[in-house]
Amino acid sequence: MKNKKIARKIKTIPPPVTSTLLLKFGVNFSAKENKKGRKICYCAMTDAMDILVILIVLLGLFFDYTNGFHDAANVVSTVIATRALAPLSAIVMAGVLNFIGATQISGVAETIATGLVKAADATQIVVLCAIGGAIFWNLLTWYYEIPSSSSYALIGGLIGSAWAHAGYDTILWQGVISKVAIPMAASPLIGFLIGLGCMKILFYYFSKRPSAADKSLFRHLQIGSACFVALSHGLNDAQKSMGLITLGLFTGGYIHTPEIPLWVILACAAVIGLGTASGGFRIIKTMAFSITKITPVQGFAAETSASIVILIASFLGMPVSSTHVIAGGITGVGTAKGRSAVRWSTPKKLVIAWVLTLPGAGIVSWITYMLTHLIVKTY
Repeated sequence: MKNKKIARKIKTIPPPVTSTLLLKFGVNFSAKENKKGRKICYCAMTDAMDILVILIVLLGLFFDYTNGFHDAANVVSTVIATRALAPLSAIVMAGVLNFIGATQISGVAETIATGLVKAADATQIVVLCAIGGAIFWNLLTWYYEIPSSSSYALIGGLIGSAWAHAGYDTILWQGVISKVAIPMAASPLIGFLIGLGCMKILFYYFSKRPSAADKSLFRHLQIGSACFVALSHGLNDAQKSMGLITLGLFTGGYIHTPEIPLWVILACAAVIGLGTASGGFRIIKTMAFSITKITPVQGFAAETSASIVILIASFLGMPVSSTHVIAGGITGVGTAKGRSAVRWSTPKKLVIAWVLTLPGAGIVSWITYMLTHLIVKTY
């Protein structure tokens, strides 16, 4: 049975880009002039394309949800460890503030949509396989209680599926190196150093004024710093799903330019907030209790250092891993008490996950794309 044709017009996509995108899907199109003499591209979009777009949106939102419950530990692990907040209260707080942070646009979504692979070479199948590979990696690491990076899983998935589709040259390597590789290596180290420095300064201050080390005061301050982490997490992490969904809409001709629609912003913000509020207690246990024993003072220092790094990266358009940044901060504040205060087996496990996530998710998405291509015989 032939697919039912649905007429759709695209006004502002440049003709070369339009033709390239449409021909990859076997879509017929024609250009006509309106009353003002402006050319408008009319195309017949098949039902298959509509289904692909729906799948991209649904899988993108599902990834956002897994990102939320997978990364809930980033926000609430320290306040739970110090008992500044009850677990349920901490999770709900994180969910609400993740939603608020996600509605504030940074440069991260633009980096994902246009800064890592050539938008003209991307297709909806590429985007679907990228999201699928990232979801698989998220669930795999969640099952084994490994706090890996949802951010780098998504980026690795996009690079892997795009490479399988159009080869090495479709990857914007300058953007990958400057926006991903360098921040990936530097952000947890910077979080570690800031956490270590903050804790050393606080220890020195307490040695001069012992009365200042009031646990109840820092318990309240820690709740404030946890809120700051939740906002910065939403600002950075939700942008990645927004970028991929926008790329999928653009490659299908559903939007004129790769700018994020308002409904995408609100949907991703709501879903990541819901995902965070759903928990993620398997990884919370690793982050809260397996690295070092955390006091309210240490929790405040770790969260402050992490939120500083994540916020700066967000405004620079760098999709960093909040998981690794907060883990670096926790390790830093623990090291301030001495090397023996840190259970180094956990940071070592984090480093292994840190190194494997980008290529691992990329390989999964590459395989997914190749299998999909063999099955449907289409790009």
